Amino acid sequence: MRTERLPTLEDVARVAGVSRATVSRVINGIRNVDPQLHEVVWEAVGRTGYVPNRLARSLVTRRSGTVALVVSDTDSHDDDPFLSRFFADPYFGRVVGGLMSVLRRQGVQLALQIVGTDEARRRFVGDLRNGQADGAVVLSLPPVDPLPRLLTDGGVPAVQIGRPAEPVPIDYVDLANDTGAALAAERLLSRGCQRLAMISGPADVPASSDRIAGFRRALARRGHGWVPIETGNFTRDSGEAAMRKLLGGDPQPDGVFVANDLMALGALAAVREAGLRVPEDVAMVGFDDSSAAVAASPALTTIRHPLEDMAAEAARLLLARIEDPDMRVSSVIYEPALVERDSA
Repeated sequence: MRTERLPTLEDVARVAGVSRATVSRVINGIRNVDPQLHEVVWEAVGRTGYVPNRLARSLVTRRSGTVALVVSDTDSHDDDPFLSRFFADPYFGRVVGGLMSVLRRQGVQLALQIVGTDEARRRFVGDLRNGQADGAVVLSLPPVDPLPRLLTDGGVPAVQIGRPAEPVPIDYVDLANDTGAALAAERLLSRGCQRLAMISGPADVPASSDRIAGFRRALARRGHGWVPIETGNFTRDSGEAAMRKLLGGDPQPDGVFVANDLMALGALAAVREAGLRVPEDVAMVGFDDSSAAVAASPALTTIRHPLEDMAAEAARLLLARIEDPDMRVSSVIYEPALVERDSA
């Protein structure tokens, strides 16, 4: 029986029109390769179906060929409800998709790690220092999180998605959250809403505090000196509970900014439960432009949060940091955009 031959470096070199040595240098991440050749080689890798030999590559580069996506939570355990939330919340899936769009092309694997205690964080950093992964992309959930500092102090290449809550010399990718919240305020005002309110995430989380500040500041500039705010925790149930509280207030809001789409789904349910219509009685703007916004009824006007692009940029920054540990600490800030649908 004939066995189909696997593609080799020589096959990639022939398709790319370059030498075998050039192909090897590109695939092994060795510097000083012309960027145009870099693109040609990876295109040839895709056309031939060549799969780098990770063991041989690790012997040359002394790298594992793996990076970690670490979610730093508060007191999470293997049976913690956060695990089910991770797989249900579109936010996390979009991050993984963005990371893989870059890592897959480089032949780098992605490992998921969830740490919820200081001991688990220290153990994770120790594992990375011992070579179990070449670096980490950090999603930090607690308002005060020691993990970014542990990683940088330990000399571990790392990039954080979202601005660090405390000053830490770590590369990060973020969104101009305050600008996005201001866009939401302007949209509600343009509809003629006068009794405005907000459902926020935890106020001590940087993204939440930026959205609160941006919404309040935009409204203050238009003469609205007071904005009722109820706090959720970015889940659907918390959005529903917060909306019930707002609807029970006096005056009842006619326009609400909800700090993520998942909470907005719950808020919409609470509005319907109260016998009110969206947007006729209560206009609503969400945040993220996730699958939840499209699935909502009515479809949710929301703020575009380009998570896939941001995660892809985080992956590129991490690979660059792994290649050059002495590079300047970098930040990349993305701009949001209003996505108009039916809720506002």
